[in-house]
Amino acid sequence: MKKILAIVLSLGFSIMTIAQENSPTIKGKVKISIVEGTFDCDLTISNIPRIQDYLIRLNSGMNLLHIKSKKPNDFVLGFNKSDKDTTSTGESLAYYFPDNTGKGKFLPNELQFRYVGKYAVATDTINNYSNADWKGNIAFNGFSVRADGSQSAWYPYLYDAENDISYEKMYYDIEFECIDCSTIYVNGNKPVKSTKVNLKANQPYEMAIFCGKYDFINDGNLILLNPTFSKNDIDSFSKLVNQYKQYYESKLKIKFSEPPVFISTTPTAPKYGWLFVSYPTIMGIGYGNDGIGALFDKNKDWYKQFIAHELGHYYFGTYMVPNSELGDMISEGFTEYLSLKLVEELQGKDFYTKKIEKKFEYLTDFKTTPISKIKSISEIEDRETFVYDYAPMMFIAIEKEIGAKKMWEWISKVLDKKTNFTNYDFLLSTLRETLNDEKKTQKIVEQYFNNVKSTENIINNLKNK
Repeated sequence: MKKILAIVLSLGFSIMTIAQENSPTIKGKVKISIVEGTFDCDLTISNIPRIQDYLIRLNSGMNLLHIKSKKPNDFVLGFNKSDKDTTSTGESLAYYFPDNTGKGKFLPNELQFRYVGKYAVATDTINNYSNADWKGNIAFNGFSVRADGSQSAWYPYLYDAENDISYEKMYYDIEFECIDCSTIYVNGNKPVKSTKVNLKANQPYEMAIFCGKYDFINDGNLILLNPTFSKNDIDSFSKLVNQYKQYYESKLKIKFSEPPVFISTTPTAPKYGWLFVSYPTIMGIGYGNDGIGALFDKNKDWYKQFIAHELGHYYFGTYMVPNSELGDMISEGFTEYLSLKLVEELQGKDFYTKKIEKKFEYLTDFKTTPISKIKSISEIEDRETFVYDYAPMMFIAIEKEIGAKKMWEWISKVLDKKTNFTNYDFLLSTLRETLNDEKKTQKIVEQYFNNVKSTENIINNLKNK
């Protein structure tokens, strides 16, 4: 189960920054064919933030006709490609426009992108399939196409390299056409039964898409696309999701802004099954009880904490999106902590204890640089154990030191405090403000934040009941 979570969550969230207050707007037309595996796009970005050291990401399979400056003048731009987009996962190319000196960068106020892309269509897993599938894949499976926004970069978006801000969340006003589809879905709107529709978003969204030949269910609590499950199973799942949402809302005093959207689809390669999140979309990819199907398997109970984790990413991932060297730890560590606290209260102490005992196993012989000393993501050697096991167990140990009430106050402060970088200084300052007790703060720093034996201290604290 740990490996499944690692695949899902490590691919599910890019490392970004606090909610973007100056998100760009993207408008235009997108034509898709799920039979041919094609995109034909004419998109214009406006309200572009003034960024000095920027890049523009676009999927490497998209072939540009041109990029035009629309304001202040209308002309076709020459561009360069950067090989220094270190946060890019490889699916996209990074473009920029050199200024007249050739040493700096020029960024127009409005940019038009005309491009097309053609992708392989994997219609089955016996004769016509690919050798791998992953979150950033623009995946055509014969009856649908799925793509996230950030990793696949099927549409162009800006990245502020200096401040580690990724602008894949955008306001949009786009006419989508899929001539061989029955339903069109884009993150930020409800699914629409049509081959052509104009969709708008009045707040920034990452434009994950799922277009194809499928039906959907909307019960007001959740939306399920391409359902292949019984009504009783769907009703039970919906009640569980609603219960979990209410728990988080009561603890954090922040309501979910919209119902989650669960998507059930198939992979483009055999033996692949996982889920990922581009909130409010939770995409499940797999056959049978893989993907979303795993959530309806009543013979297994692991999925309860898994769903709690995914819903917790509304807070750490959408409401607040961490960045910098500890951003991943803050996002995944606090989200995993939230999910563990939820199952402890709602599913029972025995269920919770099993989860904690498993994490003790993963932390056996685990060594890490203290978080106060980490200055780069590259210094985190075992990222999986660090963010999913070490970090949440550290937070549980801190809860034992300061009490549950103060722990929830700290989490709320982390979520609401404005900052440019969610680094160690930010984490420490929010804890200090919450406790207002320097002696307690220093004890936590000395035991966990600045101690090479922090793992040992966490285990000793939690096993010493």
